[in-house]
Amino acid sequence: MPFFDPVSISTDQLPARWSRLWKLHGSLGWDVIGETVVRTGQRNATKLIYPDHLKYDEVTRLPYSALFERLREFLTTPDSLLICSGFSFCDAHICAVLDEALVANSNTAIFAFQYHALDQERLATRLAVNRPNLSIYGRDGAVISGIPGKWQPGQLPNEEWKEIRQTFWQSASKDASAEFLLGDFAKLARFFALAQAQQMASPVPPLPATTDGAPVSHEAGHAKS
Repeated sequence: MPFFDPVSISTDQLPARWSRLWKLHGSLGWDVIGETVVRTGQRNATKLIYPDHLKYDEVTRLPYSALFERLREFLTTPDSLLICSGFSFCDAHICAVLDEALVANSNTAIFAFQYHALDQERLATRLAVNRPNLSIYGRDGAVISGIPGKWQPGQLPNEEWKEIRQTFWQSASKDASAEFLLGDFAKLARFFALAQAQQMASPVPPLPATTDGAPVSHEAGHAKS
């Protein structure tokens, strides 16, 4: 049964090949057996955080207290970059940690990719206007260095950028308006995957050879010499 190990979180003793993905809210499945916090994966797990007046008292217990402390430590490390996706900035206890770190460490940067337009992300944009090291990216605009503005894509520097722009920008058409795409978690994940790829599209497979060694071409599912 998977268990929560606060020591590995506090000391960051995780394999270098692992990616750190911090999920601070959403407590379904946690339970306490003896003195150990475990993830049961069962619907009847009762150690939940409900959205009531006791919510902020509950996050002071394990495993949440250890996760929040690890977040604070990460954000106070020089030249740290935190990428947020799917966070509404409605949770005051999380925003307080982010705000404190942004003030205390000017070398910390947070990039928050928001699903909605800026006028629907008012809590996020309000914090970003006051904290220049927090950048908010919405469908129709962004707040960068404390300055809000609408997206205005410029001229492509070269033809190769056309495919790159399609991974984060949807051009206007008769069926859809122009918008920034990376507020959608699925598109953000694909963008990161493509950033690690050597090329944007799959290479054309090599042509098979005929019996005499000459290459053949592909045409409508058939090969011809």
